[in-house]
Amino acid sequence: MNHFVRIAAGALIAMSAAGAFAQASTPVGTWQTIDDATGKPKAIIRIIDDGSGQLSGKVVRGIGEFDHPDRRCTACTDDRKDQLVKGMTIITGLKQNGDTWEGGQILDPENGKLYKCKMKLEEGGQKLEVRGYMGVSLLGRSQTWVRQQ
Repeated sequence: MNHFVRIAAGALIAMSAAGAFAQASTPVGTWQTIDDATGKPKAIIRIIDDGSGQLSGKVVRGIGEFDHPDRRCTACTDDRKDQLVKGMTIITGLKQNGDTWEGGQILDPENGKLYKCKMKLEEGGQKLEVRGYMGVSLLGRSQTWVRQQ
């Protein structure tokens, strides 16, 4: 019986480690955004895989001065116009290409603009470099997001 308990415990530990590794090797999960201008936390974003290998991301909530549940995207010009930012999909269509995810778009709810987007995991999957740009990647800005548990 003791042998069975050790085998079961070992299998449980191995499965937990595999799950943590899988999460750390993909942007899927929950992230705290860090404002590139102020260096302060701004929002919590949940990134999911839609089942076809494409990633999308929704605003879970704002942080600090951005934590207004009734905040709306008044500057948006698409179907998100005047919609609540909380729960809004702001990342769409990212596909893996080597160690980056690209080919999608990211919405800045502050100004309503859509940008091309690419992402790359850093520091063993604990940080995510998110780049939004127009045209070529050189014409854009980057933020580093922090994985949440």
